[in-house]
Amino acid sequence: MHAQIHPTAIVDDGAEIGEGTRVWHWVHVSAGARIGKACSLGQNVFVGNRVVTGDNVKIQNNVSVYDNVTLEDDVFCGPSMVFTNVYNPRSAVNRKDQYRDTLVKRGATIGANSTIVCGTTIGEYAFIAAGAVVNRDVKAYALMVGVPARQVGWMSQYGERLDLPLAGNARITCPNTGTTYELIDGICTCPGP
Repeated sequence: MHAQIHPTAIVDDGAEIGEGTRVWHWVHVSAGARIGKACSLGQNVFVGNRVVTGDNVKIQNNVSVYDNVTLEDDVFCGPSMVFTNVYNPRSAVNRKDQYRDTLVKRGATIGANSTIVCGTTIGEYAFIAAGAVVNRDVKAYALMVGVPARQVGWMSQYGERLDLPLAGNARITCPNTGTTYELIDGICTCPGP
Protein backbone atom coordinates (compact mmCIF):
# COMPACT_ATOMS: atom_id res chain seq x y z
CA MET A 1 0.00 0.00 0.00
CA HIS A 2 1.49 3.31 -1.06
CA ALA A 3 1.51 6.46 1.05
CA GLN A 4 -1.61 8.62 0.78
CA ILE A 5 -0.71 12.27 0.23
CA HIS A 6 -3.41 14.94 0.15
CA PRO A 7 -3.23 17.27 -2.88
CA THR A 8 -2.63 20.31 -0.64
CA ALA A 9 0.42 18.72 1.01
CA ILE A 10 3.96 19.59 -0.09
CA VAL A 11 6.44 16.72 -0.04
CA ASP A 12 9.84 17.92 -1.19
CA ASP A 13 11.88 15.78 -3.59
CA GLY A 14 14.13 13.47 -1.59
CA ALA A 15 11.78 12.97 1.37
CA GLU A 16 11.21 9.32 2.24
CA ILE A 17 7.67 8.32 3.22
CA GLY A 18 6.90 4.74 4.21
CA GLU A 19 4.11 2.53 2.90
CA GLY A 20 0.67 3.13 4.31
CA THR A 21 1.54 6.55 5.72
CA ARG A 22 -1.12 9.24 5.44
CA VAL A 23 -0.16 12.86 4.86
CA TRP A 24 -3.13 15.17 5.41
CA HIS A 25 -4.10 18.74 4.41
CA TRP A 26 -1.48 21.50 4.25
CA VAL A 27 1.44 19.37 5.47
CA HIS A 28 5.03 20.19 4.47
CA VAL A 29 7.63 17.40 4.56
CA SER A 30 11.16 18.64 3.86
CA ALA A 31 13.56 16.93 1.46
CA GLY A 32 15.75 15.17 4.02
CA ALA A 33 12.96 13.80 6.23
CA ARG A 34 12.56 10.04 6.68
CA ILE A 35 9.04 8.98 7.69
CA GLY A 36 8.32 5.34 8.56
CA LYS A 37 5.47 3.03 7.57
CA ALA A 38 1.83 3.42 8.65
CA CYS A 39 2.36 6.91 10.09
CA SER A 40 -0.15 9.75 10.15
CA LEU A 41 0.79 13.40 9.65
CA GLY A 42 -2.24 15.52 10.57
CA GLN A 43 -3.38 18.80 9.10
CA ASN A 44 -0.83 21.63 9.10
CA VAL A 45 2.16 19.51 10.20
CA PHE A 46 5.71 20.58 9.29
CA VAL A 47 8.58 18.06 9.19
CA GLY A 48 12.15 19.34 8.93
CA ASN A 49 15.07 17.98 6.91
CA ARG A 50 16.87 16.20 9.73
CA VAL A 51 13.87 14.37 11.17
CA VAL A 52 13.48 10.61 11.41
CA THR A 53 10.36 8.76 12.49
CA GLY A 54 9.82 5.08 13.06
CA ASP A 55 6.71 3.19 12.07
CA ASN A 56 3.15 3.86 13.27
CA VAL A 57 3.97 7.38 14.49
CA LYS A 58 0.95 9.67 14.92
CA ILE A 59 1.64 13.41 14.59
CA GLN A 60 -1.59 15.29 15.19
CA ASN A 61 -2.68 18.66 13.74
CA ASN A 62 -0.52 21.79 14.00
CA VAL A 63 2.74 20.14 15.08
CA SER A 64 6.15 21.22 13.76
CA VAL A 65 8.85 18.56 14.02
CA TYR A 66 12.06 20.52 13.57
CA ASP A 67 15.56 19.34 12.61
CA ASN A 68 17.35 16.96 14.98
CA VAL A 69 14.17 15.31 16.32
CA THR A 70 13.90 11.51 16.21
CA LEU A 71 10.62 9.75 16.95
CA GLU A 72 10.84 5.97 17.40
CA ASP A 73 8.05 3.48 16.57
CA ASP A 74 4.55 4.05 17.97
CA VAL A 75 5.13 7.61 19.24
CA PHE A 76 2.04 9.82 19.61
CA CYS A 77 2.39 13.62 19.30
CA GLY A 78 -0.80 15.37 20.42
CA PRO A 79 -2.36 18.38 18.69
CA SER A 80 -0.34 21.62 18.77
CA MET A 81 2.49 20.20 20.89
CA VAL A 82 5.87 21.86 20.31
CA PHE A 83 9.43 20.69 19.71
CA THR A 84 12.32 23.15 19.89
CA ASN A 85 15.81 22.65 18.46
CA VAL A 86 17.76 25.68 19.71
CA TYR A 87 18.10 26.14 23.47
CA ASN A 88 18.62 29.91 23.52
CA PRO A 89 17.25 31.38 20.27
CA ARG A 90 17.69 34.99 19.21
CA SER A 91 16.42 36.40 15.96
CA ALA A 92 19.66 38.35 15.38
CA VAL A 93 21.98 35.41 16.24
CA ASN A 94 22.32 32.48 13.83
CA ARG A 95 22.55 29.27 15.88
CA LYS A 96 21.78 26.68 13.20
CA ASP A 97 25.08 24.95 14.09
CA GLN A 98 23.88 24.59 17.71
CA TYR A 99 20.78 22.44 17.19
CA ARG A 100 20.34 19.96 20.03
CA ASP A 101 19.13 16.42 19.44
CA THR A 102 15.77 15.32 20.85
CA LEU A 103 14.91 11.62 21.07
CA VAL A 104 11.42 10.29 21.79
CA LYS A 105 11.61 6.57 22.41
CA ARG A 106 9.20 3.83 21.39
CA GLY A 107 5.59 4.09 22.47
CA ALA A 108 5.84 7.48 24.22
CA THR A 109 2.85 9.84 24.26
CA ILE A 110 3.23 13.62 24.15
CA GLY A 111 0.00 15.38 25.10
CA ALA A 112 -1.70 18.29 23.36
CA ASN A 113 -0.11 21.73 23.76
CA SER A 114 2.93 20.37 25.61
CA THR A 115 6.46 21.58 24.87
CA ILE A 116 9.59 19.45 24.56
CA VAL A 117 12.73 21.55 25.04
CA CYS A 118 15.56 20.41 22.78
CA GLY A 119 18.36 18.18 24.03
CA THR A 120 16.06 15.86 25.97
CA THR A 121 15.31 12.16 25.73
CA ILE A 122 11.83 10.87 26.51
CA GLY A 123 11.92 7.24 27.62
CA GLU A 124 9.92 4.33 26.25
CA TYR A 125 6.18 4.51 26.91
CA ALA A 126 6.53 7.71 28.93
CA PHE A 127 3.40 9.85 29.05
CA ILE A 128 3.68 13.65 28.87
CA ALA A 129 0.43 15.26 30.04
CA ALA A 130 -1.30 17.97 28.03
CA GLY A 131 0.33 21.37 28.53
CA ALA A 132 3.47 20.06 30.27
CA VAL A 133 6.90 21.57 29.56
CA VAL A 134 9.68 18.97 29.46
CA ASN A 135 13.13 20.48 30.01
CA ARG A 136 15.07 17.40 31.16
CA ASP A 137 15.25 13.69 30.34
CA VAL A 138 12.20 11.56 31.17
CA LYS A 139 12.39 7.99 32.46
CA ALA A 140 10.72 5.10 30.66
CA TYR A 141 7.04 4.70 31.68
CA ALA A 142 7.08 8.01 33.62
CA LEU A 143 3.92 10.14 33.85
CA MET A 144 4.96 13.80 33.64
CA VAL A 145 2.77 16.84 34.37
CA GLY A 146 3.16 20.58 34.90
CA VAL A 147 5.50 23.46 34.12
CA PRO A 148 8.27 22.51 34.34
CA ALA A 149 7.23 18.86 34.04
CA ARG A 150 7.61 16.69 37.11
CA GLN A 151 6.96 13.00 37.54
CA VAL A 152 3.75 12.08 39.36
CA GLY A 153 3.46 8.39 38.51
CA TRP A 154 4.00 5.57 36.05
CA MET A 155 2.06 4.51 32.92
CA SER A 156 1.62 1.10 31.32
CA GLN A 157 2.22 0.33 27.66
CA TYR A 158 -1.57 0.14 27.43
CA GLY A 159 -1.82 3.80 28.49
CA GLU A 160 -3.21 3.38 32.01
CA ARG A 161 -1.73 4.64 35.26
CA LEU A 162 0.13 2.00 37.26
CA ASP A 163 -0.26 1.79 41.04
CA LEU A 164 3.46 2.02 41.75
CA PRO A 165 5.34 4.38 44.08
CA LEU A 166 7.65 6.96 42.48
CA ALA A 167 10.73 5.45 44.16
CA GLY A 168 11.84 2.21 45.72
CA ASN A 169 10.92 -1.31 44.66
CA ALA A 170 7.55 -2.78 43.73
CA ARG A 171 5.81 -5.05 41.24
CA ILE A 172 2.38 -4.84 39.61
CA THR A 173 0.37 -6.56 36.91
CA CYS A 174 -1.61 -4.46 34.44
CA PRO A 175 -5.29 -5.38 34.87
CA ASN A 176 -5.95 -4.73 31.15
CA THR A 177 -3.22 -6.85 29.60
CA GLY A 178 -1.78 -9.07 32.34
CA THR A 179 1.66 -7.58 31.71
CA THR A 180 3.97 -7.32 34.72
CA TYR A 181 5.87 -4.13 35.58
CA GLU A 182 8.74 -3.93 38.07
CA LEU A 183 10.06 -0.90 39.88
CA ILE A 184 13.68 -1.45 40.93
CA ASP A 185 15.45 1.42 42.69
CA GLY A 186 13.12 3.94 41.04
CA ILE A 187 13.45 2.54 37.51
CA CYS A 188 10.36 0.98 35.92
CA THR A 189 10.77 -1.94 33.54
CA CYS A 190 8.45 -4.36 31.80
CA PRO A 191 10.03 -7.82 31.97
CA GLY A 192 6.89 -9.36 30.45
CA PRO A 193 3.88 -11.46 31.42
